[in-house]
Amino acid sequence: MLKALLIVYHTQSGSSQALAEAAASGAAAEEGVTVELKRAMEADANDLRACDGVLFVTPENFGYLSGGMKDFFDRTYYPCDPGSLARPYMLIVSCGNDGSGAVRQLERIVKGYPLKAAAEPLIVRGEPSAEHLEAASDLGLSFAAGLGMGIF
Repeated sequence: MLKALLIVYHTQSGSSQALAEAAASGAAAEEGVTVELKRAMEADANDLRACDGVLFVTPENFGYLSGGMKDFFDRTYYPCDPGSLARPYMLIVSCGNDGSGAVRQLERIVKGYPLKAAAEPLIVRGEPSAEHLEAASDLGLSFAAGLGMGIF
């Protein structure tokens, strides 16, 4: 049975999009898992309910989760029947600071769904380098592999 990985991202500068695309590319290498890449403003509760795991990729803006990603959570929380959406998630944060504000805020929000962290967040400081993109690809692949094997 195919597993579904949803990758939801928000970007303004393009950095988060590059990381999301790298993660999607890595995840796509895993057989038995479908990968859907969606901008946060286009993803909805149906996408979240239909997936087996979700990878969030967001910039940190002013020390917090980006507005576009926060909007995704605002629009999906109640339609997803709070408390019943037990899914694993992973997180990539693109930031100029330390990323801790975005991580903290996302962790507080997802407790209500509830979503469960499947790994420590990947925090990318500055413009994504080739190493950062490789790390994002590896994270996508490991998440997809874990979903495919039923680990998460």
